[in-house]
Amino acid sequence: MKNFTQKLCLVAMLFISINAIAQAPKLNSLDTATSTIYLDFDGQTVQSAAWQGGQQFVCDATILTGAQITEIFNRVSEDYRPFNINITTDSAKFLAAPPANRIRVIVTPTCAWYTGVGGIAYIGSFIWGDDTPAFVFPPRIGNTVKNISEACSHESGHALGLSHQSKYDALCNLTETYSTGAGSGETGWAPIMGNSYNKNMTGWNNGPTPYDCADAQDNLTIITSNNGFTYRTDDFSDSLAGNTTTLNSVAFNVKGIISTTTDKDAFKFTMPQSGNIHVDAVPFHTTATADGANLDIKIMLYNGTKTLIRTYNPASFMNVIIDTLLTAGTYYIILSGTGNNNTSSYGSLGAYTLNGMRGALPIHDVQLRGINEKGRHTLSWNIIADEPTATQVLQVSSNGFDFTNLASLNSGTNNYTYQPNKNGTLYYRLKAISVINQSMLSNIIKLKAGSENQKIFIVGTLVQQDIFINATENYNYQVTDTNGRTIATGKKISGATTINIGNQPSGMYFIHMMNDTHRQTERIIKQ
Repeated sequence: MKNFTQKLCLVAMLFISINAIAQAPKLNSLDTATSTIYLDFDGQTVQSAAWQGGQQFVCDATILTGAQITEIFNRVSEDYRPFNINITTDSAKFLAAPPANRIRVIVTPTCAWYTGVGGIAYIGSFIWGDDTPAFVFPPRIGNTVKNISEACSHESGHALGLSHQSKYDALCNLTETYSTGAGSGETGWAPIMGNSYNKNMTGWNNGPTPYDCADAQDNLTIITSNNGFTYRTDDFSDSLAGNTTTLNSVAFNVKGIISTTTDKDAFKFTMPQSGNIHVDAVPFHTTATADGANLDIKIMLYNGTKTLIRTYNPASFMNVIIDTLLTAGTYYIILSGTGNNNTSSYGSLGAYTLNGMRGALPIHDVQLRGINEKGRHTLSWNIIADEPTATQVLQVSSNGFDFTNLASLNSGTNNYTYQPNKNGTLYYRLKAISVINQSMLSNIIKLKAGSENQKIFIVGTLVQQDIFINATENYNYQVTDTNGRTIATGKKISGATTINIGNQPSGMYFIHMMNDTHRQTERIIKQ
């Protein structure tokens, strides 16, 4: 994530392919675009005056599966979806692009040659014309798909001319060189050019850099003004004028992109007679409903006189569901990106799917929850439906894409507990089927599987002033004494954190840590 602003006298760079451990699938996000960002997982021999003083060095291939590479590609593609640029894993597409409109991002475990960072790029190198590469080092960032994706977008951002995004306090004191953003959960947000590893919603930002709290960096303007490409062509009309796209009056499925801060997509549909209309507007995502999404959706519903009936903009979710009764007539929808409690609408951009169906849906919603207790996974759910549920099928996946049936359950059941026979992370979803054969899938949740010793909270048990905790997920905590009296509570983010109990007497205490998927209690001794 570190970068350099100095420009060197650069010479041509030689790339020699090395056989990858797993050949990357050939993927393109917009293969008609000239400008190109190439995600190179296959290993390279690099020779460039920009790196290692011009000495040739070898970058090993990254050990990733095809599914993992595809998810990284999808996440990075969504970050760059608003622009007329191709994200690719195909070297032929990269080599066919103009040298002054391309960048190679080498994703490699070979990182001893450049210490202390998770990735590295030269600011503005996208247009240098000499194929100076950027690098991402998975071992430095936990080897996770999410982190590798964020680093690829971040380092590409440097190549496109962007500096880091930082955070300051009210007195203009620098508090975070890499801004961690704000909030948690689905709408927890961080800037791509900050530290976005631990937030679900990420995006481009118009905010301060490390150089000055008043030095606002307008990411979108810089990207689209200095690199030989601009935004994608708008796909749908912005207004309710005569060229508004007409949707099928019975059922429709539309895919679109909100590409600028002012972009709005307008649609028209007709209700031949009074009845229910059900609309789902879902941002692009990878596994769970909003995992990897950048677009927080807002929908405004208008009647035939173009009078606003209602605005749909849920505070805690990025998708929108409309399930309402309308009288016969003509109606309009305007879909756009929006801000939330954690960020403005500036970077709320990206792809979406708009599905609609006239007539009431027997199953309105299926919500799945889960928790890991001593290695046993307990799943519970709630189904909102007008018709009885005939069948419930609990499904499991090891990658979040390919699901198999775990258990078929009768309609009166709303929970299931079992002991997984494998380690790692498991993904779950529930398929509910009504008595009239209408089905709906739940949200996807993930739980860690394995022995009880595979804990996500590692706690230092001997304490003088601070309890030291290293966690792989965000969590709530409660510290109690041996009488059960609460002496501290709060929330912590993943990573290394501390809880101060210096004002408590020496003795035994308990710390209880919990989140949506895990609960763990540890005994600590204050000396």
